[in-house]
Amino acid sequence: MSRPPVEPVPAGAALRELALTTIADAKFPVVASMDGDQPRLRPVSPVRTDGFTVYVASLRSSNKTAELEKNGKVELCYLSEKHDQVRITGVAERVTDRSVLQEIWDGNPLLRGFLGSIDNPEFVLYRVVPNRVRFMREWALDYHEVELS
Repeated sequence: MSRPPVEPVPAGAALRELALTTIADAKFPVVASMDGDQPRLRPVSPVRTDGFTVYVASLRSSNKTAELEKNGKVELCYLSEKHDQVRITGVAERVTDRSVLQEIWDGNPLLRGFLGSIDNPEFVLYRVVPNRVRFMREWALDYHEVELS
């Protein structure tokens, strides 16, 4: 069986824009984290995305939070309806800056409805700081490095 035709992938700034568009279209990535020596994968709902920096809320009592506190190395994978992928490799850092927390809190009715107060001790916010971004078209089986800035 022959491989289906693959749409060409642009380079440079056009590739960066394509990756950002894929993220915006896909909306909900899965995140890979480590539970000791066992990888764990789960869907997440970002509360903010600035370029390739992704903010994810969590609950203090969740397994995800326990895993990220022990090892912040993560990978997010966005998959578009066309099955194009954007993979963001980075480190999840806990956000403690009150102005950032407040800005995200104010802009997210789901967080407010679920947690009730920004001071709820269960509210934890992580910023995934990217150190590598890759893009792949469906069937291409070839990743393209995306410029971070």
